[in-house]
Amino acid sequence: MVNPIPHDKSNGYEQIAQTFMRARNPRIGPATVRQWSKTLPRGIAILDLGCGYGVPISQALIDEGFAVWGVDASPSLLAAFRVRFPNAPAECAAAEESEFFRRTFDAIVAWGLMFLLPPEAQTTVIKKAAKALTPGARFLFTSQARPIAWSDSLTGRTSISLGRERYEEILRAEGLRLAGEDVDEGENHYYFVLKPEADATRDGANASR
Repeated sequence: MVNPIPHDKSNGYEQIAQTFMRARNPRIGPATVRQWSKTLPRGIAILDLGCGYGVPISQALIDEGFAVWGVDASPSLLAAFRVRFPNAPAECAAAEESEFFRRTFDAIVAWGLMFLLPPEAQTTVIKKAAKALTPGARFLFTSQARPIAWSDSLTGRTSISLGRERYEEILRAEGLRLAGEDVDEGENHYYFVLKPEADATRDGANASR
């Protein structure tokens, strides 16, 4: 394991930032994210949690015409993001502490982030995302389908997936719906989440009376 930096909120990624930028395969992830983005209105603001240096997820969304807001806890990775996308709002912060959650978004992405966080922080991210999403908005995140813990190949730190059942339980408690799942060429498991329209929720309640 890489020796930790005191008060590091990047889950070890600040220390291996340069290694990560060299090792990240830009072909893994963007095709699935682009396909998902076709369900979104053009030009909307998308919050990218754990954006890293912006390649390839933020890059794919910006190329599709979306306004990306990036959050990452690694100063080095976020500095590279700002160089690459100087016009994109960016914040150096732990995802669960982001000030960007004070505004609303029509979509949120957390690619390769959730399982790096402790279980309580994962729950916090979902809760804050639920509040920040507008009705009808979408949320994409990646994590394993089953509950499992493993060692991160770059940092040596423990990664934790809560598993589909627990994620769906948290989502449901926050008024979100798991709308679908997928697995990409790198065997990353995707959760596609929807925040139902308020009118649709009321219509459903009325229909059940």
